[in-house]
Parts: sequence; C-alpha cells; structure tokens
Amino acid sequence: MIVMGGIVGSGIFINPYVVALHVHTPFLILGVWLAGGALAMMGAFIWAELATRLPGAGGQYLYLREAYHPSVAFVYGWVLLLVTQTGGMAAVAVAFAHYYREITGFGGSDGAIAATALLGLTAINCLGARAGSNVQSAFMLMKTAAIAAMVGLGLALGGGHVQVTPLIDRPISLGLLGSIAAAMTPIAFAYGGWQTASFVAAEMRDPRRDLSRGLVMGVTGVILLYLSVNFVCVKVLGPAGLAATRTPASAVMRAALGSRGAQWIAIGIAISTLGFLSQGILTAPRVYYAMARDGLFFASVGRLSVRTGAPVTAIVVQGILATVIAIYGRYEQILNYEISVDFISFAFTAASLFVFRRREKGAPGAGIFRTPGHPYTTALFVLSCATIVASTIWHQPGDTFIGQLILLSGIPVYLYWSRRKRKTTA
Repeated sequence: MIVMGGIVGSGIFINPYVVALHVHTPFLILGVWLAGGALAMMGAFIWAELATRLPGAGGQYLYLREAYHPSVAFVYGWVLLLVTQTGGMAAVAVAFAHYYREITGFGGSDGAIAATALLGLTAINCLGARAGSNVQSAFMLMKTAAIAAMVGLGLALGGGHVQVTPLIDRPISLGLLGSIAAAMTPIAFAYGGWQTASFVAAEMRDPRRDLSRGLVMGVTGVILLYLSVNFVCVKVLGPAGLAATRTPASAVMRAALGSRGAQWIAIGIAISTLGFLSQGILTAPRVYYAMARDGLFFASVGRLSVRTGAPVTAIVVQGILATVIAIYGRYEQILNYEISVDFISFAFTAASLFVFRRREKGAPGAGIFRTPGHPYTTALFVLSCATIVASTIWHQPGDTFIGQLILLSGIPVYLYWSRRKRKTTA
C-alpha cells in the first residue's frame, strides 16, 4: 500500500490528456504508458536490491552516501526537501483543492484548502509510522476502488471503441521520437514515487523481505491500473477527444453516468490526492532525519519523539515548506522542475548498484535480492532517466533552470554543514 500510494496521486486522472497532446494514436498512447511502467519496474528491481543491501533509514540518501560520498547524499536530501518531495506534494495539494471546491462549492482559495490538507496530514503523521500507514492504507483502498469503478463503468456504459490502426500517425522520424520523449515527462511524474517506500525501511519488521516484495508487487499493480485507465480513456473519448479535455476522468464518467458520474469521480480524485500526500508526509522526513543524524542538518531534525518514535521536527519542516510552495507555486511549473531534478537522482542512485556490485567479494550475502538482467537493465534505466532529464530541459528550459539552481545551491550548504560538523567533533 505504501508503494502504490506513493505512485497513484492525481497524475493518472489528469496526465492522460497531456500525453495525448504529444502522441495521437491508441497504439502510441498505450505504448508510452506501458514503456513508463516498464521503466518504473526496472527501477523497482534496482531499488529492491539496494534496499536488501542497505535496509537502514533514509533509502536513497543512504544508498548515495555509501556508494559515492556524503556530499552527493546531502544534495539529494536538499533537493528532496526543497524541490522533488515538497514540490510534488504542493502540486498534488493544489489539485486536491481544485476538486474539493468543485465537489463542495466552497468559496475559499486553492492555497488555503491545500494548506489545510497538508498541515492536517502532517499532524496525523506526527503520531507515528503506524498511524500514518493506517491512514495511507485506507486512502489507497478507496482510490483503487475509485479507479476500478471508473474503468468498469467506462467499459460498460461509456460507449466508443478503440481504433487499432493506424499504429502511428506519421513516418518514423526524429520528430516522432521527440514527441514520444515529450510524452514521457508527464508519464514519469505519474509513475514516480515508488522509491519513497525505501525511506521507512528501518521501521519495517523485515525490510530485506518485505520492501523488495512490496516494490515489485506495488509497481505491478500500478501498471495494471494505469493501462486500464488509459484504455478506457482512449475507448470512450478517442485520441482527439482525450487531447481536447483537461479532465479526462470526469469526461469518461460523464459519458457513462452523466453529471452524477463526473461528481463521483471528482470525489475519487480528491481521495486519491489525499492518499498521495499522506504517503509523502509519512516517508520522506526519514531522509531529513538521516541527514541530521549524520551531522549535516539541524540536530532537532534528527530527534525522534519519545512517545511515537516519529521524526516529528522533520515532518513539520516538510509540511511547512510544502504549504508555502502550494500557496505560491503553479502546478505546471512545479511539475517541470520537479521531474528534471528527480530523474537526475534516479540515475545516480541506479548507477550506485554498479558500485556495490564491484565492491562485492565472493557470493552475495543472505537475503540479497538480485536485479534481473543486471547490468543491462540497470544501464538502460540510467540512460532512460538521462533522456527524460534532457527532454524536460529542452522543452521547458525556464522551469527546469529553477530546479537545477536549487540543486547546485546544495553544494555550498553542504560545505557549511560539513565544516560545522568538523568543528563540533574537533
């Protein structure tokens, strides 16, 4: 539930129309969503091996620190706090606010509603991992039910059909490849989040077993959900109709059940966004906690609550920053700079598997999950991440520049904290 909850947010209900703007046949639309799923699965296999090798708190932060240098891990945690995690949460909170106002007719601003949702879930997760994961599991079950209802009702009552041919709408060319690459940016955002489950490895009973299984099973479930949703969207709306609407899920349900159906799916989307927010608030603060424990962040962030065992200060800091971004940022802008930075960290983390394998002497230790197809699948994943970053920078240079600037700002901040750490221990 944590793996799936970290992936399934508002993206699957909104991003299908963005993909259809770039590729225009059912074959290409479903094909790029399947390719995105395959990329996520390759990543899940890699993270499953890394998690069984290093089943401690912090997930990616821990892998980068042990493979390269504490500075690399710190920069990752820095952009996680300021860009990728808080930015993604802010974008989804704004999406929740939009649907909340649509459902209730509430006249408040999107920023105020988003802030209320973020701070409320932050308070729940301060009660501990058990409380947060219980809420997360409940949200995941509800949003899975909403997706299943959309797919079932769309197939049964939505009408339409899938036109198998033509497979592509233009000759194979650099232009077509560029369109496919551009379509992968919103798909990458929709599939992102499976890696965050590794942040809470230290709080699992048996992370070597449970996290590797959870990653593979969770990503498999999401691929099936996403392909089902996109098949229904293409069947009911057609590629042109899908590209013409900014609310494809509502359009499908309106075709199946009228205005009442659109209202129901809006409720499902609101629940889905809350589930995504709950998962992010539960998992990511464990990275900031690990940074503080390494002496590279404020000591208070590295303290656990005596009563709940949760890193309360880390959770609160993240919640406040996400709230600020939600109030002042735009969804599209956040999406672009979040993706460009996130996939840089994905590439470096996946490449760390080559480092750990090279250090390995003799047979692997007991309980180590082995990535299928390594080194070829790992190299393909790294190359795919680099391609997504390059495509995002090419198509949205202004927005991605913001993310890259924040990433680079982490270097002098690391130098400050490492110098402070040396003085403290001297």
